[in-house]
Amino acid sequence: MNELEHRVRALWTLFEPIHAVTYFSPEAREAFADIGLTRYWDGYFAGRAAPLGAVTAEPVVAIFSGFAPFLVERVLPAVWSMVTVDRVLDARSRGAAETLRNFVPDERSVTEAADVLAQAAARVDTIGRPLAAANSALPVESDPYRRLWQAAATLREHRGDGHVIALVEGGIAGISTIVLRSAVDIDATSVRKARGWTEEQWAIEVDELSARGLLAGQGQITEKGTAALDRAEQVTNRLAVRPWSGMTDDEIADVARTLAPIARACQTVFPFPNPIGIPQPWDPNLDPNASSVPTSPRAN
Repeated sequence: MNELEHRVRALWTLFEPIHAVTYFSPEAREAFADIGLTRYWDGYFAGRAAPLGAVTAEPVVAIFSGFAPFLVERVLPAVWSMVTVDRVLDARSRGAAETLRNFVPDERSVTEAADVLAQAAARVDTIGRPLAAANSALPVESDPYRRLWQAAATLREHRGDGHVIALVEGGIAGISTIVLRSAVDIDATSVRKARGWTEEQWAIEVDELSARGLLAGQGQITEKGTAALDRAEQVTNRLAVRPWSGMTDDEIADVARTLAPIARACQTVFPFPNPIGIPQPWDPNLDPNASSVPTSPRAN
């Protein structure tokens, strides 16, 4: 991984927390509940998939990667008979914006962050990246809090789409990824239940990964398994560079310093370690070279 790729990875630790408030904050949950999506997974799958339109379960299982089909099928397409795509899009934006406004009442700093992040989001490459394409096609919001969140969402889904590409290339997409990650930095029991997999399905995957030499013994990750995760992260980092290409180290550092206070405020809404596996946000003032940002998943 070259220096630019690592700095881009470090930036991810700053815009991911901004995006992730939609999954954790009370304001986001309330916004979905206000339109009738009172169950957590109704809001999650409808909210995240809404830029794609009234999509059914099968493409969401494929695009999101890692969720048991049963969990997605409980929500989609039934949710679209309860609420329109436009209402879901407004609810997710409203809930995220309310969260950000409560965390960062200084609208001037949010406007600055929204402007710089929106410029990067406008440069995402979308071929083979359905969620990035769908999010980047949404209208630009006038409210700076909504605009900041949407830019973060577009960049997060751009990286996420690239990550799925990397996982497929490495032969560890779907349940394979979360079983391997549970041997490194995510709690196995909580992530299995959160992603909808049964104990039997999990055990079968553990056996298959063991047969491939990626796990050993009681589910400990092997050097080969670690290498598979590392390679997926390297490919993900490389595929995430496009929106930041052409920027100097100083320009990237300026973006980081703009985002860092907001990311630190947002991180308070979810725990570390967390079920989505993101590390602590980069502090560009204390660590200008991002040397503390891990290059791939590591044990906590």
